[in-house]
Amino acid sequence: MSRVSDAIAAGGTWRRFWWHYLQMVIAMMIGMALAPLARMLFTALGAEDAYARADVMLLVMATTMVIGMTVWMLIRRHGWRPIAEMAAAMYVPFLVLLPFLWTGLIDRMILSTAGHVLMFLAMAGVMLLRPAEYMLPHGAHHHAGHLEHAAHAEHAPSTES
Repeated sequence: MSRVSDAIAAGGTWRRFWWHYLQMVIAMMIGMALAPLARMLFTALGAEDAYARADVMLLVMATTMVIGMTVWMLIRRHGWRPIAEMAAAMYVPFLVLLPFLWTGLIDRMILSTAGHVLMFLAMAGVMLLRPAEYMLPHGAHHHAGHLEHAAHAEHAPSTES
């Protein structure tokens, strides 16, 4: 947890961390507004039966949530690496549970409930990997993904004479 301690020492707060988390959850909910469009697309393609499957429908729902979260993280100027990590945190719990659905060990409701609980835990876990990214004010630090650019700029030869 030294990364957390370092972020707090640099002015980061748990309040900011959880506020950021809540913002991403809200962005995900807004992204879920795309679900009717996804359903219309499946219908237009004659694939209503595919959309009715629990695995397909939940992965489509996860995709709409990832879209909302990605847009928000881009607005907040996060780099692609933390965006990809957060997207993985949102998909992986469902992907891990799908074999249990396919073998009949769990049903659609358990898949949905367990997948969402694990997703929210995984998101918090991903955020703890980069506490400065989520605990510090946005103007007070470089976001992951932007750091590589800053590091290259520091070591680039000067053009000043």
